[in-house]
Amino acid sequence: MEQRITLGKTGLNVSRLGFGGIPIQRVDEDTAVKTVLHAVEHGVDFIDTARAYTTSEARIGAALRRTDKRVIVASKSRQQTADGIVADIEKSRSDLQRDYIDLYQCHFVKDNDAYERVISPGGAREGLEKARDRGIIGHIGITSHSLDVLDRALDDGFFETIMVCYSFLEPKAGKTVIPKALARNIGVIVMKSFAGGVIENASLALKYGLSFRGTALIPGVESIEKFDENRAVFLGNTSLTQADQDEIDEITRQFDRQFCRRCDYCQPCPEGIPIQIVLGIKSMVKRMGTSILIDGWRKEAIEKSRNCTECGTCLERCPYELPIPALLKENVAWTESLLESGDVS
Repeated sequence: MEQRITLGKTGLNVSRLGFGGIPIQRVDEDTAVKTVLHAVEHGVDFIDTARAYTTSEARIGAALRRTDKRVIVASKSRQQTADGIVADIEKSRSDLQRDYIDLYQCHFVKDNDAYERVISPGGAREGLEKARDRGIIGHIGITSHSLDVLDRALDDGFFETIMVCYSFLEPKAGKTVIPKALARNIGVIVMKSFAGGVIENASLALKYGLSFRGTALIPGVESIEKFDENRAVFLGNTSLTQADQDEIDEITRQFDRQFCRRCDYCQPCPEGIPIQIVLGIKSMVKRMGTSILIDGWRKEAIEKSRNCTECGTCLERCPYELPIPALLKENVAWTESLLESGDVS
């Protein structure tokens, strides 16, 4: 039986299996639009995207123009000022071809300094509240990879939803911010159910994510076939068997000393290397395509990694004892080989 939830105090009632807007950037326009439309025609009524996801909003907008089904749409912006986020809301409305966006979120609020900018006078929160008062957005939320930031946001009570990383490779939120949010009637949207593409077994990833009741999941797909695979899991028996748990334990052991949980305890790096970005570059390419290596902040992160002196500062700080300098070298070499092969799109 299909599972549905209400996203906390927003009152938005959605299917627990939503649609994440990252991967449709990587395929051609026709495939992207057909994938979104197929998802909507087969039960998806909650779609999440972002200004940062290049063509995603426009492709989602084009798909939704071809259906009369009710779909709750969420987008988000990394702008941290009121004027900046209002300008992005207008761009989102234009690309999505919608006068009204159901949920708009402060995107990737990295740390407490960024959070402080967002909530201060003239910050993004103020812009979101003004947009809500104007009736061009319905509800406001926040997304972060930092559990500390989300925990503070829950205490402050400014946001109606949180978006949080949660998977069996990154389970900590299940004991901290997720139950806290649900207890306070704050909607919980789970991202990275597949740990950014590291978990390849859709059944395991989705069963684990769905096992925490009261949350909505937004796995991203770029094809009808991948959506149908996820949908079949969602509509089936989502209980974890002992065999499932055994496989989860094995995958967890396999990635225990390789997977960056993005806690940023390794920061600041003396050489200014954004460690979590570089350690996660493979999954970013998998989800967003190789074009992200050509220019922009990801390319800059890779370039900075070449300056690693192997001083060991990050090794002392990492609570997961990751061999960070070795992983940085490995990922830089991987990006170099990808670029040298000419397989960039």
